[in-house]
Amino acid sequence: MATIRVLLVDDDPLVRAGLRFLLDSADDITAVAEAGDGDEVVAAVRAHTPDVVLMDLRMPRLSGVDATRLVRALPDPPHVVALTTWDVDDAVVRTLDAGASGFLLKTAAPTEIIGAVRAVVNGDAVLSPRSTRQLLDHLGRSTDASARRSAEEAAATLTDRERDVVIAVAEGLSNAEVGARLYISEATVKVHLSSAQDKFGVRNRVGVAVLAERAGLLRGR
Repeated sequence: MATIRVLLVDDDPLVRAGLRFLLDSADDITAVAEAGDGDEVVAAVRAHTPDVVLMDLRMPRLSGVDATRLVRALPDPPHVVALTTWDVDDAVVRTLDAGASGFLLKTAAPTEIIGAVRAVVNGDAVLSPRSTRQLLDHLGRSTDASARRSAEEAAATLTDRERDVVIAVAEGLSNAEVGARLYISEATVKVHLSSAQDKFGVRNRVGVAVLAERAGLLRGR
């Protein structure tokens, strides 16, 4: 298995040092570079071609939200995992909308951080069921009418099976767990999920979860 290359982005050098020590302790992960602010990220991605960017959200010159948007607009962009001191807030939601594959609290256990890096490379989201519920509850309180309407229109184009897959993914299930629930293969789950992502206009399963909540697919569940 190829080594997973990670770019560390945080304005606190002690945080970066701690993350580097942690990631380099894993046999299959290496921290290839660091950036101290969001405006350094695009150049670092181009120079070091990481597979994953661990992105602080609050930095002095350019926020992690804006840096994520710039990174995800690059050709063949790396996955981005947001790092935050708080639970779900507007900055987290904006980062996910910008294309991040999920988020982690900076207080997450070392096994969670290492597991998250591996998960995004394998196409899974970095959201525990608890974090997913927090995210969707936040969206339910804050999403504006136009965003809801757009999501509802996209959801109306889903097939019944795509809708089942979307709901399961939005509840925080892995592809294997979705397959077990729906009695279909993991490969079939991936096909339906990819089709749903195209219809929703999102790049990852977290985006699917966000749109599912905005479209009202999870109400009453």
